[in-house]
Amino acid sequence: MNAMLDIVILAAGRGTRMFSARPKVLHKLAGRPLLGHVVAAARALDAAKIVVVYGYGGDAVPQAFADENLTFVLQAEQQGTGHAMLQAMPVLDDAGVTLVLYGDVPLIRPDTLRPLIAAAQAGSLGLLTVTLPHPDGYGRIVRDAAGRVAGIVEHKDATPQQRAIQEVNTGILAAPTGLLRRWLATLRNDNAQGEYYLTDIVARAVADGVAVETFQPANDWEVMGVNSRAQLAELERIHQHRVADALMARGVALADPARIDVRGTLVCGRDVSIDVNCVFEGEVRLGDDVEIGANCVLRNVEVAAGTRIDAFTLIDDAVIGEGGRLGPFSRIRPGTRLARDVHVGNFVEIKNSRVGAGSKINHLAYIGDTDMGERVNIGAGTITCNYDGANKHRTVIEDDVFVGSDTQLVAPVTVGRGATLGAGTTLTRDAPPGELTLSRARQVTIAGWKRPVKQKKGS
Repeated sequence: MNAMLDIVILAAGRGTRMFSARPKVLHKLAGRPLLGHVVAAARALDAAKIVVVYGYGGDAVPQAFADENLTFVLQAEQQGTGHAMLQAMPVLDDAGVTLVLYGDVPLIRPDTLRPLIAAAQAGSLGLLTVTLPHPDGYGRIVRDAAGRVAGIVEHKDATPQQRAIQEVNTGILAAPTGLLRRWLATLRNDNAQGEYYLTDIVARAVADGVAVETFQPANDWEVMGVNSRAQLAELERIHQHRVADALMARGVALADPARIDVRGTLVCGRDVSIDVNCVFEGEVRLGDDVEIGANCVLRNVEVAAGTRIDAFTLIDDAVIGEGGRLGPFSRIRPGTRLARDVHVGNFVEIKNSRVGAGSKINHLAYIGDTDMGERVNIGAGTITCNYDGANKHRTVIEDDVFVGSDTQLVAPVTVGRGATLGAGTTLTRDAPPGELTLSRARQVTIAGWKRPVKQKKGS
């Protein structure tokens, strides 16, 4: 039977090169905090306990992950990775094994970690290493004549000969927890940085005759950390390229795989096409034959089959029915539900409204807090006046209504089935079904009226 697994994520660092008041692990990659990516990888490993060691930023990290069922341990003073692990040891079970991850290494894959865990469950120390052509700054893996790991030497403490070694430590390891506790108790800080290095436990394991098994990731980017804005941007692009490749492998047509950002989950049906510079946030689902034009942003949206969304359209927390036509330059705000074959044109904003099948809102309109029926036509310049300065009120527009241009509907108000509102109407009372309702000042012509003439300066 495999020993129980605990996972410790070291996340106490400030990240001085980020030049930010925010803890480094709370900076976002693909719309999720760096730490969130690591937690997701940890959850995929079925750990009994996930422990996060935090420090810089006070309670900002625990507060950001308050609903994640994590165990938080404070490292009040940052004295190195070994010191951070010592803070976590009181909550770990000596009968199990411990996997150590880092809150600023967001792209690590669970499949890469499983061999380390298996090695630890067999009584060994599992160590993740990587071979780099330019290993400056990394701890070097020192091996004996037989090729066995003898220890790790940090870059600042390494001799010129040791610095020539290209196999380096990633910091990610797994060990039997009882042994890990014993090794940590022997750490010293007599090194160039005056810190307690977690990597020193490798030499302790060798001295105790414990096998050190090394593994390497399939991709170098899995162990890349974030210490600067430039590194964060580099990992963002790596992540987005992976997402784009996965989408195209499932049949999605991307105009340019380098110009798509998925900051959440994007699920696509068959024959979906996405133009350049589109951003998808939260949970987005696109049905079969959906077309997304350039420069669109969709956040927590469901789009049914056959809908076309033209360029520069923003949709937030909405459901779009089959065969719709939206944009360009449309804004669909939270709480909106569009039925099938709805057309929403340029410079139209809809908020918290239901629009029935076949209705058209094609130009320069605002529809808020409205229940609209089927086959309604909304003229250009129409607005629903849904807010009285204190409360929101709803507008009801029944089936087959025609609303003329430049009309204001002052809620609460109902437009009956089949009614017509003349252009320029300000509707303050219910409009009866099947009738023409309008409100206009009488048009007059002033005979003999002369337009004023601009006077010359100085006259």
